[in-house]
Amino acid sequence: MCKVRAGNLRRHLLFGRLWSQGLTQMASIQEVYKKLRKKILPASKYDVDWRYQSLKQKLLDLGKTMEERRSDLIDQEMAHSVSEPSNVSHSKWCSYLSNMFNKPGMRILELGSRVVTGANLRHLFSEANYVGFDFYDGNNVDVVGDAHKLSSYFDKTDKFDLIFSSAVFEHFHMPWVVAEEIQKMLAIGGYVFVETHFSYAAHERPWNFFQFSDMGLRALFNGGLGFELVEKGMSNPMNGVFAPNSDPYLRGTPIPELYCHSEIFCRKIRDVTHFEWESLNIDQVVDNTRYPAP
Repeated sequence: MCKVRAGNLRRHLLFGRLWSQGLTQMASIQEVYKKLRKKILPASKYDVDWRYQSLKQKLLDLGKTMEERRSDLIDQEMAHSVSEPSNVSHSKWCSYLSNMFNKPGMRILELGSRVVTGANLRHLFSEANYVGFDFYDGNNVDVVGDAHKLSSYFDKTDKFDLIFSSAVFEHFHMPWVVAEEIQKMLAIGGYVFVETHFSYAAHERPWNFFQFSDMGLRALFNGGLGFELVEKGMSNPMNGVFAPNSDPYLRGTPIPELYCHSEIFCRKIRDVTHFEWESLNIDQVVDNTRYPAP
C-alpha cells in the first residue's frame, strides 16, 4: 500500500475540497478557503505553499462576470508570433490574385465557387477564363463535382494557371487527395492558393473535418509533390479562453497563438507522376525543419 504523509494528505484534501466547494460557492470563495485552511491546516503547524495561493487566485478570477472576462481578453496582449503573408493575407489575397492573373489567356479555377455567404469572385477575373467548381450546383458554378476526383471532370490537356479556394479545405475529408488532384490540373509554372481556417467555429457539420496551420498547408503542397513555396502565414489573430463548462482546471485560462485564417501560395515547378505519400522523404514535407528539441 502506498504511504502518504499526514501533511501531504491534508494538503490533497484541501486541494480537492477547494475545487468541489469553492467552484460552487463563488460568492464566498475567500471564506470557504479560510475555513478549510483553518480546519485542515492549522496555522500554527502548517503553511500553504504557492500552489494553493495560485489556486485561490484562479478561483477568485472565476468569480468575474463574463463581461469582465471579455474585457480582460480584449485588452490582454497575448502571444501572436506567426507573421501574415506579405501578399496573400486575408485582406490582400483577392486583389493580389486579380492583379496577377486577370489577363486574357489566363485559365483560373476556383474550388468551392458556389455563392454561400454572398461572395462571388468571378468579377475579379473578368478578363481571364474563369471556371467555378463546386460540390453542388448553384450561383457561380460551372462544373459540379467532387474535388477529390477533380481531374476526372476535365480533359487531360486542360491545365490551369491558377487554382484557388477560400474556406473550403476544412470541408474536404481527404485534403491530401485534393492536393494531388490540384497538382494534376495545374500547368507547370501555374500557382495554387489556399486559404482556410486555423482557429474557427465548427461549421457546416458533419462536413467540418480539419483545421490547418500554415505549416499544415505546406505539408499538403510540399516539394515532393512538385510545389515551390512562394509564401505562407496566418492572419487575423484571436484571443481565446476556456469556457465555464470546460474542465475545472481549465476554466478561464487564456489561449494564445490563435489565428482565424491560414494561407499558402505555391508554384508548380514540375509534373509528378505515380505519386505516393509513403515514398516521400521527410524533408520534402517539412522543409528541413524538425520538431522542437526537448
